[in-house]
Amino acid sequence: MSTDGVTVAGGGSAQAALEHDPAASAVARTATAGPEGPQSRAARKRAAGHRTWRRALRRDWQLYTLLILPLVFFVVFRYVPMLGNVIAFRRFRPGGSIFGEEWVGLHYVRMFINDPTFWQVFQNTLVLGVLGLVIVFPLPIILALMLNELRSRRFKRLVQTISYLPHFMSVVIVAGLVFQLTAMRGTINQAITAFGGDAISFMQLAEWFRTIYVGSEIWQTVGWGTILYLAALSTVDPQLYEAARIDGANRWRQTWHVTLPGIRPTMVVLLILNIGSFLAVGFEKILLLYNPLLYPTADVIATYLYRVGIGSSQFSYATAIGLFEAIIGLTLVLSANAISRRVVGASLW
Repeated sequence: MSTDGVTVAGGGSAQAALEHDPAASAVARTATAGPEGPQSRAARKRAAGHRTWRRALRRDWQLYTLLILPLVFFVVFRYVPMLGNVIAFRRFRPGGSIFGEEWVGLHYVRMFINDPTFWQVFQNTLVLGVLGLVIVFPLPIILALMLNELRSRRFKRLVQTISYLPHFMSVVIVAGLVFQLTAMRGTINQAITAFGGDAISFMQLAEWFRTIYVGSEIWQTVGWGTILYLAALSTVDPQLYEAARIDGANRWRQTWHVTLPGIRPTMVVLLILNIGSFLAVGFEKILLLYNPLLYPTADVIATYLYRVGIGSSQFSYATAIGLFEAIIGLTLVLSANAISRRVVGASLW
């Protein structure tokens, strides 16, 4: 009998060979058992998976014990609080049950669908999120590429240090700097009046808020965002640049055909993460910067939730809006991850 390269003679010698060779015995059992159904194969795979997990846990149990504290943290502070989302469908009264007093179904969902203020803040959130993705997201890549081209290591470190510093400042300090720069007698208005223009009350005109917010985001986050891209650039194989130079490619061609493909997985992962936080624009900074005069362009979902939930004590309504925002964010992440996996071949999972 010949089975997949294992040849066994007949009679008693075959039986002896099967007893002394486990592999041949397994092949022989497979050959004599006949065709297997899908259920038996699935059962075998499950059993093999369980054996593999048990073997891995038994072998590396010291490493797996390191997961206990992080898992407890995520369960206690990330997953248990999700149970509170049930009050989006129940009427919550302060002092009563933390899970609400009575079922109201989709009452609060219909409430924010019919709320014109919600759609205004939703539009403002979308605009600021798109501006962040279109303007703020590419700038760290450009800065990292420029720093990578510098030959002076001292100047490169100086630029990196200066660009990193704003990230370590408190949001309160950043908001204070913005107020100082945009005040009627601030630095920007002094420059405008020095060239013969009229001073602009930036923090009282709604049309200026998006420019101010995006500008402050660029100043505070772009330098810090270059760290991951510089780390990714250091992993690009120098032999690829050498081959490109031999083929006659200039610096721009090398950047386009070697550098950018080399950091593409990092770019894709960070883009997906940014899309996931698309609707969670900077709550603290906007809360510190805005005022009722800027609501038409500055009020976003997070600040509206703060006013509705904490200011007006409408906890169930605020939870329904927050749940809606979370579902949209989850949908965006899943969609971006699937599109990236199909188009680029890189994804988070």
